[in-house]
Amino acid sequence: MSMEPDGIHPRGLRELVEVLTKPLSITDQQCWLTKDIPVDWRLTNVMPIYKKGQKEDPGNYSPVSLTSVLGKIMEQIILHAITQHIEDNQVIRPSQHGFVKGRSCLTNLISFYDTVIHLVDERKSVDAVYLGFRRAFGPVSHSILLEKLTAHGLDGHDLCWVKSGWMARFKEW
Repeated sequence: MSMEPDGIHPRGLRELVEVLTKPLSITDQQCWLTKDIPVDWRLTNVMPIYKKGQKEDPGNYSPVSLTSVLGKIMEQIILHAITQHIEDNQVIRPSQHGFVKGRSCLTNLISFYDTVIHLVDERKSVDAVYLGFRRAFGPVSHSILLEKLTAHGLDGHDLCWVKSGWMARFKEW
């Protein structure tokens, strides 16, 4: 039995990849053109996953959304389109390190260190403020996210998927 809400097991898709590639690409193209996302792709099974602490405390669990593999494939296609748009239009500043492919806390620290060393070599003063963001990455406001994406030139097809696809599943949280 599959845990996915559409009942399609990922192993079956893997074993039938050569047979399913063409019909699925046609389905994905139709979804893209018509902005119509199959209902099964929007369904989810939310499972609580224990993190740490007392197991009786609901706050010690993270909700994990088990979704349709076919919907996930389409989401990866849309994610690639959005990521490519962001890169091509230089939406993210070069100073941004978090959530950027090929960058990390380490690259941020190296960049900071280089800047400080350069300023000290020039005999300039350096002030540093450290902030803790342990709980800063909570729920995202969907309306603000959509406004930002629109302001950066994403078209209706991308935003339709964002609104109707994966964001619709997270409203229950």
